Amino acid sequence: MTTVAGSEEDGDRRNVSDAVGVLVLGVSATWSLITAAAHDGRPEGALLALLAVAAGYAAGRISGALLPVAAPCCAALTGLGLAVGLPQLAPGPELVAPLGHAGATAALLTLAAGAACCAAWSTAVPALRFLLRLLAVGIAAASAALGSVSGLITCAAVVLCSLAAGRMHRRGPGIAGLALAATSVTGLTWAVAGNAVPDGLSETLRGGLTPHRIELWREALHLAREDIALGVGPGRFGELSTTAAQSLLPDGKPHSAPLQLAAEQGVVGVALLAAAFCWLLYALWRSPRSTPVALTAGAALTVLAAISAVGNALSFTMVSVGAGLLAGLATAHPLTDEASTK
Repeated sequence: MTTVAGSEEDGDRRNVSDAVGVLVLGVSATWSLITAAAHDGRPEGALLALLAVAAGYAAGRISGALLPVAAPCCAALTGLGLAVGLPQLAPGPELVAPLGHAGATAALLTLAAGAACCAAWSTAVPALRFLLRLLAVGIAAASAALGSVSGLITCAAVVLCSLAAGRMHRRGPGIAGLALAATSVTGLTWAVAGNAVPDGLSETLRGGLTPHRIELWREALHLAREDIALGVGPGRFGELSTTAAQSLLPDGKPHSAPLQLAAEQGVVGVALLAAAFCWLLYALWRSPRSTPVALTAGAALTVLAAISAVGNALSFTMVSVGAGLLAGLATAHPLTDEASTK
């Protein structure tokens, strides 16, 4: 039985986590406005993404407290439905793989699989837990049916990480491992953009990433070096990038969230993106939910970070909302007792 002192300590930790989140998102919004004013940029996209994350997080905290099993289950089904209907729901021109909607589809399916696994860990009914895990596997199978090979791989990774999380008694090492994984993918992306990888590995990555995407990354890094502090301004990469202008269906994105922020908002923008991800991991570390739920959500968000490092998934509002929603669900304090994970 939880003591009063323990309950107060948990409440203090959640308050600190929430305060950090508000601070990070607030500073990010302010910085996007500062860089936009300095270079006549358009901060609307960045502000909309921040608002989407905040709204999703708040909705997840509320619904996760009231319906700790039903809420993530509904989120999983909604994410699956949006992924299936994405070409009709997403604004702008339809872009073919590996750019455009392909990354958003994989991201939505990944978040949906993570939500299904969180729902499974939240119930104490064995039959329901089995059905919810079957839903997660079904989402991975749907990825293959939709032709999203990357979605199949990422969903399978989340499901496997969720099963492994059930055997972990401490979440600290798991959270540290997730942070290391996200840092490694981002670092590799930066190394490819800077032409700092061995020739053999470079050729292998070029085949999977396509030369066009790598050229976009290199131009983003070049623009970042022109103004390291402030960048060229939010929304201006498409105006200044020769490679983006030569695309058949240009979308004005370098297809890498860290490199886009580096080019448009400077080193501070990249630091704030890293701070936002670290805040989510910190919130999951301090979450009152069980360790499997926290680590499952962390795995899904880490995979999303990897997808965003090599694509433009975060440019889609529904993906940003989904990320915030999953984080909110996994950090909510259920009004009923947490289900046993055994």
